[in-house]
Amino acid sequence: MGDYVWFHDVSWHASYAIYFFVIGILAGLSFLSYGSWITPALRPLREKAAYLSLALLAIGGLLLIADLSQPLRFLNTLNPMYLSFTSPLAWGALNIVAFGVASVLYILELRKGQDSARGKLLALVTALLALGLPIYTGYDLTVHQSRPVWNTPVMPVLFVALAIASGSAVGSLLSGGNAEAQKVLREYMLWSTAGVGVILVSILGTTNYGGSAQELTFMILTTGTMGMIFVGVGILAGTAAPVAMLFLAHLKQQTTGLMIAALLILLGSAALRYALLMGPQQLQTLY
Repeated sequence: MGDYVWFHDVSWHASYAIYFFVIGILAGLSFLSYGSWITPALRPLREKAAYLSLALLAIGGLLLIADLSQPLRFLNTLNPMYLSFTSPLAWGALNIVAFGVASVLYILELRKGQDSARGKLLALVTALLALGLPIYTGYDLTVHQSRPVWNTPVMPVLFVALAIASGSAVGSLLSGGNAEAQKVLREYMLWSTAGVGVILVSILGTTNYGGSAQELTFMILTTGTMGMIFVGVGILAGTAAPVAMLFLAHLKQQTTGLMIAALLILLGSAALRYALLMGPQQLQTLY
């Protein structure tokens, strides 16, 4: 008795939180690059957003490959004979590859230095494929039926809202002193971050008043070190504070303080992704 001890470990490690963060930013930047074809104020961000989103895709891909016990097995995701089309991971892999191809074609078109119908079409295709990236990452969590917090249909919506917020925050930093772009991005950051806050309130409410597993998960997310990350950094500093700052700037029609708000949004979105990924998994390490 006692000769064998089962050490419980989490299935999804912190590197996935970094991947979720990177994927969210690149998706948001793709939305902005396409938006520049519709909103003239965003035109200075078109090339910057396209190049940075492709660079972040490379970083995200390397994170996924490094997490594999046998990294070269990522080549199997490119082989139709190995794909299981009933798995969300398979569709996610196809989404990533398709987004990468579309991004390269889009950038090649941008390098011609002229606005064209083909460029706008490629921007639209790239943005639609980018939309699938936060949706599938959220769906990967949603399908875990026995995992409190994850198993909710609003999780993909939350990841899309986080993508818009974090992408707009990076876009705000890239736009520098461009007042017209800052004005548009202020609105994007305000309403997407407010949307994140509403979704978080709904998740916390349903978790706190759920069964015993949900209530224990709620305790993990709102107390101790994880509570400091989730509530303190993610909700208060990274969601509530920038929403208040952006709302005041909206009322006064000013763009002052946007850089601070953008940095807080990025800090908060990183903290939220980490807490939402790691917090619900801590319960399994206790029993």
